[in-house]
Amino acid sequence: MTAEPTTAHSSRWPVPPQDGYTVDDLFTLPDLPPHTELIDGSLVFVSPQRDFHGTMIDLLMTGLRSTAPPEVKVRREMTVVLDRRNAPEPDVSVVRTEAITGLDVTRYQAADVLLAVEVVSPDSEARDREAKPHKYATAGIPHFWLVEMTGTDQHPVVRVYELDPVTKAYALTGIHHDRLKTGVPFPVDVDISAEALAAL
Repeated sequence: MTAEPTTAHSSRWPVPPQDGYTVDDLFTLPDLPPHTELIDGSLVFVSPQRDFHGTMIDLLMTGLRSTAPPEVKVRREMTVVLDRRNAPEPDVSVVRTEAITGLDVTRYQAADVLLAVEVVSPDSEARDREAKPHKYATAGIPHFWLVEMTGTDQHPVVRVYELDPVTKAYALTGIHHDRLKTGVPFPVDVDISAEALAAL
């Protein structure tokens, strides 16, 4: 008589379909961790975040909402459907007001998003700097911001990009260190200094 082997941890991860997951899977698979993203048909799980990540999102949310016109809304960490196999979750999105049809909305379509913002984390550098901007541009999202922490003083820097309709790629329009001031997608003027971040 032989004993059955036992394991201390017996949970099962979902086995991906041969052609990868779809947006429908993202919203129907049970027990996915919060903030799971779909990138090229693969599920991406979010690692624990640094304080900079959440605090910077709060700073941008407050600044954007203070000047946002009525025809847009500012949202944090909501899924944006780009196509059947890609549904990332920008850290901040500016969406058309008519896209928000109720408090039970779980996702937005790319056509309803005017700005996607990614705050870079150590585990997501390649996705935030390369994969996501390319996919946002391909989906036609007109504006993209990339936010990083630089230097030993942990100072925020925001790189602002605008979609070039000819190349269908983002063009860098500004690098902001202490004050984020731009006229698109609406007039924005936000103190992004290290002092403003520390004050939150």
